Amino acid sequence: MQYKSQAVAKPYFVAAIGLFVGQIVFGLVMGLQYVVGDFLFPAIPFNVARMVHTNLLIVWLLFGFMGAAYYMVPEESETELHSPKLALILFWVFLVAGALTVLGYLMVPYAKLAEMTGNNLLPTMGREFLEQPLITKVGIVVVALAFLYNISMTVLKGRKTSITMVLLLGLWGLAVFFLFSFYNPANLVLDKFYWWWVVHLWVEGVWELILGALLAFVLIKVTGVDREVIEKWLYVIIAMTIITGVIGTGHHYFWIGTPGYWQWWGSAFSALEPIPFFMMTVFAFNMVNRRRRDHPNKVATLWALGTGVMAFLGAGVWGFLHTLAPVNYYTHGTQITAAHGHMAFYGAYVMVVLTIISYAMPMLRGRQANSNKSQVVEMWGFWLMTVSMVFITLFLTAAGILQTWLQRVSSTPMPFMQAQDQVAIFYWARELAGVIFLIGLVVYLFSFFIKGEEKAKA
Repeated sequence: MQYKSQAVAKPYFVAAIGLFVGQIVFGLVMGLQYVVGDFLFPAIPFNVARMVHTNLLIVWLLFGFMGAAYYMVPEESETELHSPKLALILFWVFLVAGALTVLGYLMVPYAKLAEMTGNNLLPTMGREFLEQPLITKVGIVVVALAFLYNISMTVLKGRKTSITMVLLLGLWGLAVFFLFSFYNPANLVLDKFYWWWVVHLWVEGVWELILGALLAFVLIKVTGVDREVIEKWLYVIIAMTIITGVIGTGHHYFWIGTPGYWQWWGSAFSALEPIPFFMMTVFAFNMVNRRRRDHPNKVATLWALGTGVMAFLGAGVWGFLHTLAPVNYYTHGTQITAAHGHMAFYGAYVMVVLTIISYAMPMLRGRQANSNKSQVVEMWGFWLMTVSMVFITLFLTAAGILQTWLQRVSSTPMPFMQAQDQVAIFYWARELAGVIFLIGLVVYLFSFFIKGEEKAKA
């Protein structure tokens, strides 16, 4: 059954995809700056391109999560959204605040931006991924709390399901842990210790709960497998995620001045982190194999299966490659970290947001699925993006291994920049794969505008 208030998810999904395109464009700019150092300098220096690239990633995924929640919660709770009007107001506030912040990065020197936005009152800027000005951070908290009020009130007045409970736990956790971005102690060790409470406990903690809830919702819809079966899998996956993810924070504490016991705790529990991702892959394929419904939206099923596989490879396998302390001693901060980050973010979060968009957008337009022609084009987009991300990861891994050897293992270690010159061929290859990724994203976008035989009305 469709609910009228689910329509508020549509602008969130559209904004998410638009910002995703922007993120990839700035990623390509950065990739070129690795090998052509003065490309677009001084208009867009590398540090600015990097801020925009990473901040757009975070913001568009948040738009995706919010849109997914606005779509899922009314259907799961069997009631209309508490306040569709509030949802639309928050959309415009968040979009305008995000756009102004990015323009600030691009048009104002960062030190001047900090001075203009009250950073002297409460210093929070200048930290990786948390570069947002103070007023933007406050705005994010206000938007998040109003969003959570809207979603929570909807759940409270309607049916309670395991999926909505897990989703709410993830979303509330996201908001709570972001509050640590306001804590910026002068001691660098303390600063980094709590900085990871935002960065790690988001992407290897509460965001995984959101991922599990979104994947479970889509799999129920496209497979027709009993809700009880899917919920049992969800409970086990989420329990493993929390146990390994929270204590696994310690693998970031190896070399920042924290006590030595973190090398044991961090190594042991982060080595277990691939398990919930492997379980997620088995879960997705198991549910599709047991399906009792032949849903016309084949491409949403493909995205769901791809999420499980790529999340396991990126977050699980590539995370494990350099997570043990004796290995991390050599690889810390090299391109191996970048390889893991790219595939993990794509597999775990980008793909699950594209999964829910692929499932929900046809429904929001009044049909169960797009035409066969449209779905074939979207599948091309899926494979172009996914295969190119695999190659981006492989090229960065090769660069990281060579970099580690030349800089840190060799009997005659090279200076950083000389080592970078030696791995430049991999950066060029990464840039080419990035261009193909952008082509895949354009193909994905194009698929939504292809007309064809209409599928059954939702």
